[in-house]
Amino acid sequence: MSKHEILNTKDHADLRVHTGAGAELGDAVMAALVVPDEFRKVQAHYPIVFRREADGGRFSALALFGFENGENLFLANGEWEARYRPLSMDIQPFLVGLPRDGQGDGQVHVDMAHPRISANGEGTRVFDETGRATPFLETITEKLGALHAGYQKSGAFYDALARHDLLEPFTLEVPLSDGSSQSLIGFHIIDEDKLRALDADALGSLHEDGHLMPVFMALASLSNFSELIARKDAKQARG
Repeated sequence: MSKHEILNTKDHADLRVHTGAGAELGDAVMAALVVPDEFRKVQAHYPIVFRREADGGRFSALALFGFENGENLFLANGEWEARYRPLSMDIQPFLVGLPRDGQGDGQVHVDMAHPRISANGEGTRVFDETGRATPFLETITEKLGALHAGYQKSGAFYDALARHDLLEPFTLEVPLSDGSSQSLIGFHIIDEDKLRALDADALGSLHEDGHLMPVFMALASLSNFSELIARKDAKQARG
């Protein structure tokens, strides 16, 4: 259960955070939220898929790490085997919270129940001995700002996808070397045929609004399915 608190020097002067990678640190997840602003970096390593929110409304984008709940195929021997971790993973256990009235700037919150919170004096300090933010916290704050800004801007991107009907349901059936098979259902991807069919005015509008590049990056990311399947196959072979 989460325990969110506003980060401050009075209550968190000695706070330390584990910054490694591992299932015990909360990294054993199948996918993570990504925002269009980071699609260029994400597409170098992970497939980008889209999932409709639980209320049946807007979509969100996800970087895919595995094929089933709790499976992260990029975790091995305490390392994350990719050069880029999505912002939503990289900032944990921190998050942006708004004031109680919902007005004003976001505040840095920390989830004190997160497994990255150190309970034994080990880990990276958040504040130094004088109460000033450490370089680690300064970096986290920058990433939180980028993630928050990207999320705030993403609504226009998804509106554009809907306007041009650029998302299609996606099902992947993957036969593995050991004779088993893996299925991936419930997601959407960019519809390449509909993208190709857009006229110059529609493409120009997408480009002018800054949406065309993220669309191309999401489409390019699908080539990473072959690597993800290879990782799954290797995991199955190891037993």
